[in-house]
Amino acid sequence: MWYRQQITLKPYTRGFHLITSDITGALSQMKEISTGLLHLQMLHTSASLTLNENADPDVRHDMEAFFRDRVPGDLPYFRHTLEGPDDMPAHIKASLMGTELTLAIDNGRLATGTWQGIWLGEHRENGGSRRILATLFGE
Repeated sequence: MWYRQQITLKPYTRGFHLITSDITGALSQMKEISTGLLHLQMLHTSASLTLNENADPDVRHDMEAFFRDRVPGDLPYFRHTLEGPDDMPAHIKASLMGTELTLAIDNGRLATGTWQGIWLGEHRENGGSRRILATLFGE
């Protein structure tokens, strides 16, 4: 079985956000797959996807603090500044974090570890709603 769907997320503030339930809630077809894969592709260049801690929100806070420190918006050598001081840093963060995830499906559910969840990395102050292309494959 192949199935593809675009998922639109509500706008989030800058930072890292747990979106596992947004993804799984939008994909009722996943329940039909006993063994398969879910591929997620972020359709933006200033946001990212990653799999990480799903229980303690301090981890998401600390990740954002780390990236703000390492990739500030006021670096004098940035040329791409027409879209605001947070845009070029957002592109860098999205490239470092990645914009795609492939996850296993086992008996209609994501086969993630106990403390793993899907994160949206929103790297703009006002990034707006974000679109993710989800592709399910399995039997």
